[in-house]
Amino acid sequence: MKILKFKLYGKTAFFKKPDVNSYLYFTYGNIHKIALMGMFGAILGYGGYNQLDLKKRSDKNNKDIYPEFYKRLENLKVAIEPLNDEATISKKVQVFNNSVGYASKEMGGNLIVKEQWLENPSWNIYVLINNDEAIKISEYILNNKAIYQPYLGKNDHLANISEVELLEKCNKVVEVNKINSLCIRDEVSFSMPDIDPFSEEELGDVYKYTEKLPYVLNGETSLYEVKSFVYSNMDVSELKAEDVYKFHNKNIVFF
Repeated sequence: MKILKFKLYGKTAFFKKPDVNSYLYFTYGNIHKIALMGMFGAILGYGGYNQLDLKKRSDKNNKDIYPEFYKRLENLKVAIEPLNDEATISKKVQVFNNSVGYASKEMGGNLIVKEQWLENPSWNIYVLINNDEAIKISEYILNNKAIYQPYLGKNDHLANISEVELLEKCNKVVEVNKINSLCIRDEVSFSMPDIDPFSEEELGDVYKYTEKLPYVLNGETSLYEVKSFVYSNMDVSELKAEDVYKFHNKNIVFF
């Protein structure tokens, strides 16, 4: 099996949580699969949410409510390896004005927007080349092609892509003692290192990042459905994931 690998990074990113908050818009702590699919859709020139027919969105009996990029890339298998320390990306609240005139009912039509942005995010992204759409994505990225500019969540945050390579003859692995990418929480169990409490041996820096991230779009509402994901340097005691590949001494889990 072939796998496309590249580094994805930027100065800032914003992956908006759908939670309603009149004071502040929050971001997910890492890029998620739907955001990746949207970025690939932009590179290939597929339509997004803005191109959806508003009548289709409002018609509860219409099941064709997915944006084009999702319908085309729904079967894509990806893996996400955080490059920031312990998968923790710094966040900072940005305040700016939206003065288009219709943004606010206040005098002057000015809306003060507050968003929580990720600072200097970075990941290694892997795409399993298992269908025609994955082949198209690899061809575009390997040849530095894009129909639309890729962003990290929205058009304020330009996406940089570098260190692109096509990994050949990658094989699945069944038994692993570490994982080096985000994994669905229900598909992995960890064990703490076994150290004698009376010895002078130090445990070292052990960490575990967990967060609920969008995984699929709901077939009725086209809204996010989330799953708990985990990233840790602890030993793996059990792994139920099926698509696990090893290369460069890393165990990467696709979902």
